[in-house]
Amino acid sequence: MNIIEQVEKEQIAKLTEGKSFPEFKAGDTLRVHTKVKEGDRERIQIYEGVCIARKNDGLNSSFTVRKISFGEGVERVFPLYSPNIAKIEVSRIGKVRRAKLYFLRALRGRSARIADDLSATAKSKDAE
Repeated sequence: MNIIEQVEKEQIAKLTEGKSFPEFKAGDTLRVHTKVKEGDRERIQIYEGVCIARKNDGLNSSFTVRKISFGEGVERVFPLYSPNIAKIEVSRIGKVRRAKLYFLRALRGRSARIADDLSATAKSKDAE
């Protein structure tokens, strides 16, 4: 292991201290709790949408969440190890066959829906 990987691993351990992120992939519906600072006050805002991409690159890992807001598609890229992310919840597990779901940008309405992965939800219930 070279020095850069070692420093990255230490930083990841420091940033995830006290936090645990669930396993998720593209196609899952996520609720991302982000910290928003307004003046001297800080609050938590929830951003809910479908994860359309995930980039696993050590400390530079990120994921993209897409939602429809007032009829307009909105995408937001979150750094996975950001201190501004309070919590990530997986609300639905989607059944997809691609790693990047950029084709959803062109779809509207019913055709843009992602089927639930019933086998994964059954496995998670068995684990409880």
